[in-house]
Amino acid sequence: MKEYDVIVVGSGCGMIIVDEAAAHGLKVALVDKGPLGGTCLNLGCIPSKMLIYVADKIVEMQEAKKLGIDVEIKAVDFKSVMERMRKLIEESRNHARKEIVRSHELDFYEGEGHFVADYTIEIDGQEIKGKKIFLASGSRPLIPRIKGLDGIDYLTNETVLQLNERPDSLIIIGGGYIAVEYGHFFAAMGTKVTIIEMAERIVLPEEPEISELLKKALSRRMEVYTNVQAQEVRKTGNSATVVVQDKDAGRPKEFTAQRILVAVGRRSNADLLKTENIGLQLDERGFVKVDRHLRTNKKNIFAVGDANGQQMFTHVANKEAVLAVDNAVHGTRSEMDYSAAPHAVYSYPQIASVGLTQEKAMQDHEILVGKTKYSDLAKGEAMMEKEGFAKVVVEKHSMKILGFHIIGPYAPELIQEVVNAMESGGHTSQITGSMHIHPALSELIPTTLNSLREP
Repeated sequence: MKEYDVIVVGSGCGMIIVDEAAAHGLKVALVDKGPLGGTCLNLGCIPSKMLIYVADKIVEMQEAKKLGIDVEIKAVDFKSVMERMRKLIEESRNHARKEIVRSHELDFYEGEGHFVADYTIEIDGQEIKGKKIFLASGSRPLIPRIKGLDGIDYLTNETVLQLNERPDSLIIIGGGYIAVEYGHFFAAMGTKVTIIEMAERIVLPEEPEISELLKKALSRRMEVYTNVQAQEVRKTGNSATVVVQDKDAGRPKEFTAQRILVAVGRRSNADLLKTENIGLQLDERGFVKVDRHLRTNKKNIFAVGDANGQQMFTHVANKEAVLAVDNAVHGTRSEMDYSAAPHAVYSYPQIASVGLTQEKAMQDHEILVGKTKYSDLAKGEAMMEKEGFAKVVVEKHSMKILGFHIIGPYAPELIQEVVNAMESGGHTSQITGSMHIHPALSELIPTTLNSLREP
């Protein structure tokens, strides 16, 4: 049995750990069943945003009439859009493979690994042992228990990337981030889209006003139903029918489409690791339980990224990987802080948020709230952006920013100034005291901070 200083399971954010450990002369093993590069590169944010960028351009052209521009989109080559995405992902994946295979600093075990004993992992019948083990094993689509679902060829956010033909119609079960992003994409491609969400609103973690505006905007291009729960799926010729219980009407409804996309969230891969063989603790959702240092209950075993389920975004996973390997290799005692961890939703309009919502902030703080519409700015008025807005939640006495939320053009880019401020203290004056270019959308941030009032 080969023994290593470090074993890393997963080649997404896990590669940060591999590189750092190898750079310090440690004997390293990488375990990954593929595809190399992890979820983000192969199945998540990178391929989906390549598709969504095309959708953004289409909708922008469709909405250009408000600016006095009459544009006609003659055709959209769906197959070409999909092939371009897959080609670039394959190139990146092949590059990652070449770098890993030719590296003399690590041993690569290509296969699905699982624990067979303390600090011992088996891959396709071969056992290896590690002094320190980092689990960056990711997650996979959560498939709900819906009667008849397993009898149809449904899509997930992973299998949808293999499509060559655009479906004429699509039902998306779920109303979270993945659902609204792919709803935007397929509607822009010309597919008749129906989103069904069991909760009272879509993108549930966001501010209620943001969820409401997103539903309103999406409903111009597709059908969006909330408070309806899928109960059964039936194959209907070349299509599929979803039977839902309408909680408001108190009766069932049926929706029929050519394809169904299941997008209700992600589930842990901990079961694939057979964590029960070593007594590794999981949380109530089945993700690997960690402390603020990203340590599990087993000494010298760490979990980062989707494996721990804390905040399932690539930038958070990368930050966790850096912190975990620093703690393990350099003996630091850094703690992971999620209070300034941002996220974005690439729907149309776009969403970006960081920190607490108003509802959560009010549980422990006395707060002030500020809100500004894009149209309150000269640049926003020039863009004829009538609906988008920003909202800030501030601790009343310290004037510390607790949360900031944006829906509208360039929201992911605009939020970064707030993230930077929150990471270095978060006082409102850090933003309001600096000059901002006029006219520019960046004025949205200080203008929102200067509109504070009692909630």
